[in-house]
Amino acid sequence: MNAQANISDGASLDEKKEPEAHIVETVSSSSIHDFGGDSKLPPPPKFTPEQEKKLYRKIDLWLMPILTLMYLASFLDRGNIGNAKLQGLTTQLDLTGNKYNIALTMYFVPYCIFECPANLVLKKFRPSRWLPGITIVWGIIVTLMGLDKSYSQLVGTRIALGIAEAGLFPGVVYYLTMWYPRHMLQWRVGIFYGGATVAGAFSGLLAFAISFMSGTDGMLGWSWIFIIEGSATVAVGILAFFILVDFPDTAKFLTEEERAFVIWRKKYDNSSVGETEAFALRHVWAAFSDWQVWLHILIYMSIIGPLYGISLFLPSIINGFGFNTAVSQLLTVPPYICATTILLIFALWSDRIKMRYPFILAGLVMCLIGFAINISDAPIGVKYFGTFFCVSGSYAAFPGVISWLGNNLSGQYKRGVGMALHIGIGNFAGAIASNIYRSQDAPRYVLGHGLELMFVGIGFVTLPIAVVAYTRINARRDVLEKEMQEKGIKYTAEELRELGDKAPDFRYTL
Repeated sequence: MNAQANISDGASLDEKKEPEAHIVETVSSSSIHDFGGDSKLPPPPKFTPEQEKKLYRKIDLWLMPILTLMYLASFLDRGNIGNAKLQGLTTQLDLTGNKYNIALTMYFVPYCIFECPANLVLKKFRPSRWLPGITIVWGIIVTLMGLDKSYSQLVGTRIALGIAEAGLFPGVVYYLTMWYPRHMLQWRVGIFYGGATVAGAFSGLLAFAISFMSGTDGMLGWSWIFIIEGSATVAVGILAFFILVDFPDTAKFLTEEERAFVIWRKKYDNSSVGETEAFALRHVWAAFSDWQVWLHILIYMSIIGPLYGISLFLPSIINGFGFNTAVSQLLTVPPYICATTILLIFALWSDRIKMRYPFILAGLVMCLIGFAINISDAPIGVKYFGTFFCVSGSYAAFPGVISWLGNNLSGQYKRGVGMALHIGIGNFAGAIASNIYRSQDAPRYVLGHGLELMFVGIGFVTLPIAVVAYTRINARRDVLEKEMQEKGIKYTAEELRELGDKAPDFRYTL
């Protein structure tokens, strides 16, 4: 008898618990993972934990360096306008009033809109072509940005940049979920996103070095920042064409046995739930109608608002402390080095204990301390110390925010759409953050720091709500599992895969 027939009509999906044995079986006597099930795939080989660790290290060495380099280029190209501002951009293009802020905002509008469609076409256009292709396109756009002669041209190139970059971050995170089990994910997202924090450090150093080219061929330093960094991005995109592969089943750098193991390890990551492969509109609706997607958007905004605010305006904030342009560029480097270190520690620790929220909470606390210091009338040295908390808190918490929702959405297409919605809508906080540090508020920026504290406050409200909701659902499923086992209620493997994260044996990650 079908399992649903044994459940009362009033029971929700969250109240059903699967009694069947786990498909992933661990043989304790030899510590060998043996995978079985009803898939059409051939049974994979037996791997010891040491062999499995070696396999994922091999995947890491092939994928992570180029993906990290691509995101380093992406974040460098979207954020270097903050360094260009100090090198004559606002003066030469006559960016009076709020024109500079509007130019920043116009990047985020198409960036947010195009993220979801980009993730839907990722599989069709193949990651090994799509991701390098958009990298080359935005590299060309940034290079051309160095030739802008007016405010309208700057706005136009920023819009084009937002469209081109929209597919990278959600695409790569979704791509990683196809390779790694969910509790191996944050460390990889942390390494990948570490490119953004390293980009923050590089941006200041490069801007300082490129400033000496000001006047070459009649162009100021800001033009050369865009031209040189954009050209470097094009080179990264070309390199990626020769390195990136699509998915585990087509990865030539893996042996046949390794490919089979990775596919099964991911497919049955959450015991017998598995993942459906065929696209259907119901998967899109499932993402749009899932409460956790919308709650996580608010958590995302609580981190991304401070992150973009500090990354776009840190040079200006430090310049407002009284330092000259060259020193201000260099002083942006140490906070990012600190943030990179904390980010990697958080990511490794989080995957080890298989929890996300404690590290997001720690990031919010750091942001609270940092922005509270900077909104106060503290001495300059203390305020600079506070920027370490602002940068480290927002950057270190970010991979956990992304990984958390990715861990809790099951089904390839639902996860792809859900994560694109998460990132796309959440990034409107970046558009807001682009307008809160106004030139008339310099050097103290009370309004900007105050609104960043508002974002942090949103996180302190929504984060506990998510934790409580997940804990209650997991506990309810534990109880119902026992009841269903006693009654002999069973689901087929196909039914479990169709239910995805609503399946009775799925447990939400905290």
